[in-house]
Amino acid sequence: MQVDNPEKREITAHDLGVLLDLSRRARQVDNVPELGFLAVNDSHTLVPYRQGALWVAEEGVITLSGVVQLEANAPYVQWLNRVCRSVSLDNNPHPIELGGGQLPQDLVPEWESWLPGYGLWLPVAFDVIGQKTATPLGGLLLARDTPWQEQEVALLAEWMAIWSFAWHARHRPSPWSWRRWLQLAHDQWYARKDVVWWKQRRVWWVSGVVALLIFPIRLTVLAPGELVPANPAVIRAPLEGVLGSFSVQPNQIVKVGQPLFNFDDASLKSKLEVAQQALSSAQAEYRQSALLAVTEAKYKGQLALLMGRVEERQAEADYLKGQLERAHILAPQAGMALFDDPSEWIGKPVATGERIMRIAAPDDVEVEAWLAVGDAVPLSVGAPVSLYLNASPMSSVAARVRYVAYDAVQRPDGSYGYRVRASLNSPTAHRVGLKGTAKLSGNWVPVAYWVLRRPVAGIRQMIGW
Repeated sequence: MQVDNPEKREITAHDLGVLLDLSRRARQVDNVPELGFLAVNDSHTLVPYRQGALWVAEEGVITLSGVVQLEANAPYVQWLNRVCRSVSLDNNPHPIELGGGQLPQDLVPEWESWLPGYGLWLPVAFDVIGQKTATPLGGLLLARDTPWQEQEVALLAEWMAIWSFAWHARHRPSPWSWRRWLQLAHDQWYARKDVVWWKQRRVWWVSGVVALLIFPIRLTVLAPGELVPANPAVIRAPLEGVLGSFSVQPNQIVKVGQPLFNFDDASLKSKLEVAQQALSSAQAEYRQSALLAVTEAKYKGQLALLMGRVEERQAEADYLKGQLERAHILAPQAGMALFDDPSEWIGKPVATGERIMRIAAPDDVEVEAWLAVGDAVPLSVGAPVSLYLNASPMSSVAARVRYVAYDAVQRPDGSYGYRVRASLNSPTAHRVGLKGTAKLSGNWVPVAYWVLRRPVAGIRQMIGW
């Protein structure tokens, strides 16, 4: 197409005649592609321009000026789709004059390469159910090298208004269109004009279902739980060795400083005796050299070396003496000694830091639960917890969340979970170690979320979305 440089002018009878001719041709076209070809090519007879493109939100660019067969994957077409989509986001029903400056920065360089400097966006309210809407769902993009005049924009806007009626008359909606489905539902809803809408039974049913789905309830999850000591003193092996004897029995009440158990110290005693003999020998050798150094000068140089050897033997003896003292374990606090059968421990080698028993006050109890990774709902401090013990299923132990671990750790059964600790609301007569099922209560959520949370999570894990 040739580019014209129109001077400022008024709308003439010739312009109106061209508009009437275009309107007649729009009424006579047989199909939608011909109608689109008429919009992007024959509109040039009304107002001159260099390039034109027809864009529909649901399909993208469907027709280009001067192009018989459109290549949808061409870079130019893809860029036009992004330009038209960016302009249509404003939902402006009036014509918009465009240029590189009105577009996002990532679209400006291509505009200077592919289109002239002055563009015009003519929104068209396409609608797949045959009625015009206020929201533009498509439009005609025109571009040329000279500025657009107000009279030209008015002519093109009127032409697009006429053209849109022809589009509605020939465009066939797709059977699966959600807009058509909504329109059909709307028509059926108000089919019975003799009954007030809020008195219809379906309204009551829908209202009841909606009210039920949005009714707030507590988001609760179940987790294995047990009663554990709240602040126990954990007794670990202070050294590596073999347990020799126990001075207390399981679940025995102990006092502060009471002996708990001993390591087999025969090896330590023999090592200490050897170290003490070596210390005595080093001290005797030092004293002898000190006496000889008074008369002979050559012994003076050996005194520092012999003193270092004495200190080395002394440090070794002190270390073994401390290990021998640590082999006898005393109770750091009063409470109940919690550990397994002593016969299972006696003669068993243990590593340094290995837990052997716990000392806990009988009334210092709390709830420990293991929250599965898939049930990690938000739990705030103070959230209610109910523990249903296997030994007492008819009553529950009430507690409040004290803390929830940030990292999931491996449990003895091989599964992973988040450790949850909850403080009891009141003292309980149940002993430490009883197990059961803990019900953890989270935030208030609608019934719909409570019902669909696990199914939706499972579907997302299965399809990876």
